[in-house]
Amino acid sequence: MKKITMSAVALTAIMGSFNSVSADGINILDDLVLDGQIRPRYEMVDDNNPEHANANAITARTKLKVTGKLLGVDGLTASVGIISVNNFGSHEYNWNDTDYTDGTKKYATVMDPQAAMISNAEVNYKIGDTLLHAGRGQVNLDNQRFIGTVGWRQFERSYDSVFVANNSIKKLSILAAWVYGFQGVKEGETVDTNTVLLNAAYTVNDMLKVTAYDYMIANTHDTYGLALTGNIKMDTVKLNYRAEYAMQDDPSMEIHKDGKKDVKADADYYNLDLGANISGILAGVNYEFLSGTTNSDNKTAFTTPLATGHKFNGWADMFLTTPDGGLIDANVRLGYTAKGFGKLLAIYHDFSADKKMNAGAGTSDDLGSEIDVVYTNKIPGVNNLTGLLKYADYSKGKVDDYTKDMQKFWVQLDYKFSTK
Repeated sequence: MKKITMSAVALTAIMGSFNSVSADGINILDDLVLDGQIRPRYEMVDDNNPEHANANAITARTKLKVTGKLLGVDGLTASVGIISVNNFGSHEYNWNDTDYTDGTKKYATVMDPQAAMISNAEVNYKIGDTLLHAGRGQVNLDNQRFIGTVGWRQFERSYDSVFVANNSIKKLSILAAWVYGFQGVKEGETVDTNTVLLNAAYTVNDMLKVTAYDYMIANTHDTYGLALTGNIKMDTVKLNYRAEYAMQDDPSMEIHKDGKKDVKADADYYNLDLGANISGILAGVNYEFLSGTTNSDNKTAFTTPLATGHKFNGWADMFLTTPDGGLIDANVRLGYTAKGFGKLLAIYHDFSADKKMNAGAGTSDDLGSEIDVVYTNKIPGVNNLTGLLKYADYSKGKVDDYTKDMQKFWVQLDYKFSTK
């Protein structure tokens, strides 16, 4: 509890200092709004490694953010926030480089470190249809396939950035950002970067939205692409779709701190998705392709290092890093949603590689399969409190490094509050 207590004290001190009054009587920060979240979770991991004991992680995430009007200027606001993850002394799991054991075997990994950090330290200025931002905050773009905060993990990522967003042209939104650092998910110091994010979206109508982007991640690659999305209503049937293509090329941006030079990238990506809601019955099909390499064809695997990876390719998190041979994920989903009864969703994934990879004495493209199931519902009697049950069951493939099953199970409560 020490880190949570220290963080709360620090935030209180910051709030007090910002709410002070200058000599001419102008508040530095007023009209304060407090937003918060408390999210306790149990996670079990069985990685079917004979050298590991099953992980049983009990953690809780606490987020607090204070936002207020800065210096009495219309449209000018400042936010300060903290995030703290505590495991209450539970060491039946490992994260980063920890080495906890049950006495004979090392526990499996759950990437929820006991840690705390400043999650928000930002100034925003809204003038007309333009928003200017500077500082630390959360950045989630589109479906978070390329840029996200990994909000599923307890120690959510924050980005240090400067950006301008504008929607002065009807139905068109534009964002241009420079990201100079990020921190979170894993325990550790801020990672320096020199990344440029460009995103533009034009909504033709409910049935068609066109999004173009170019994400230039320093010393890694440039990812530029186009996504078409929309919703189609037909009586009791509501359809939604996504058709997207992207490619990766050599990085335009560099940061010399890590010594990387002459980085090459040449990869392709596409994603086709069709979903339906038929009077509360949910169904969908999806096909996602991330190209790979034979390591002798001058190609590279398509990677998404700043994505919210848990949302994609199975909740067992077997493919947070794209295999060298690439990844093809063909999946179907079925479920329901109903007021008072919550939401139930099941997904079946079939995984294969774009290029064959080493598999024992031979080669194969079999990367296994997975079944995922999640149930969420509001907890009666408590506003803004939701519960979650979630299960992931990965079945091994034939490719080396993917020859062990993986099971994960979660129980979670999520309480959010605000003084708005």
